[in-house]
Amino acid sequence: MSRRIVIIAGEKSGDRLGAGLIRAARSLCPDLEFGGIAGPAMRDAGCESWYDASELAVMGLVEPLAHLPRLWRITRDLESRLLSDPPDVLVGIDSPDFNLRIERRLKRAGVPTVHYVSPSVWAWRHSRVKVLRASCDQVLCLFPFEKSYLERHGVPAEFIGHPLADDIPRQADVTAARNRLLPDSGSRPGPVIALMPGSRLGEVSRLGPVFAQTADWLQERIPEARFLAPMATPAVRAKFEQALRQYAPGCAINLFDGRAHEVMAAADLVLLASGTASLEAMLLKRPMVVAYRFSSATYLLARMLRLYALEHFSLPNLLAGEALVPEYLQAEVTPDRLGTEIVALLSPAEESRDHRRYLQDRFDEIHASLRQSADERAARAVLKTAGIG
Repeated sequence: MSRRIVIIAGEKSGDRLGAGLIRAARSLCPDLEFGGIAGPAMRDAGCESWYDASELAVMGLVEPLAHLPRLWRITRDLESRLLSDPPDVLVGIDSPDFNLRIERRLKRAGVPTVHYVSPSVWAWRHSRVKVLRASCDQVLCLFPFEKSYLERHGVPAEFIGHPLADDIPRQADVTAARNRLLPDSGSRPGPVIALMPGSRLGEVSRLGPVFAQTADWLQERIPEARFLAPMATPAVRAKFEQALRQYAPGCAINLFDGRAHEVMAAADLVLLASGTASLEAMLLKRPMVVAYRFSSATYLLARMLRLYALEHFSLPNLLAGEALVPEYLQAEVTPDRLGTEIVALLSPAEESRDHRRYLQDRFDEIHASLRQSADERAARAVLKTAGIG
């Protein structure tokens, strides 16, 4: 009799994690069946898709309100389906506001539950740790500090490492990436700067204009600078092109559909929105400046309710336990501040060169600590929780 695992994955990043989990689990137990909410990577790995992962791509405290009717319909359908035909284990990947409710219902019904990717309870909305405790038999953590935090609060947790740390080589081939994206790079010695204002429309709406203004600011001070920008979707590209036309009409900025890893590898420095991109830039050993803007309503509510309390918010700084990279939040995100940091990081002065070498060393140490064969470890943890194997 085949055993069945249901996976609920939100967004592209969750789809990637789910696909890696499916492949690794099948290598250990070939007869497993998979179903749930999936994206193209999970479907390619053999998961039956009941809804597309993009259905759960909603962030913030206020923004999900407009999507509640649709999310409630999906929730009710999933709960009915899963309770009438329980799987051997339910795995919720990220999307905690959606997944934890379903995990809690299934756990109460006696179905083993795993939450893959710890919510940032150590950073904000600390009360969610109680929800994790009530909802999950196991939490799979991508970062080591998450395991220790959760276990202090009575939540079973396992550090599995990060799949990106397994996928990205410890030494990026900068020359090859630059030659692919900028064939004339050998005859143009100026610095290459990557602009990454986010993968979601909301992020690009808030950060795209200031990133465009920063590019314009930098072009005046470093005329030989060249700019590359990977665009996550056609809609994101259109939104950023609009910002460039308005705020940086004189800048020649090379836009690419996707190819984020190549763009970061080719760059001397990356200006980016906080999130997984900052982890990728760190794994590629790129100096960076990190920025983020919440919607005004979300930020105001978070401050009023004191939901956020953390010295650093970018992943490189959290993992290092020190201010490795400059990070700016909300009203601090201005062209002058971002541009000044970039100019300092690119400076040929000996002090700047020493700092860049220090960054390279610290980034590599963190990379090594996260390189743990995450897909296999996740699969073994899920199978153990389900009593399979």
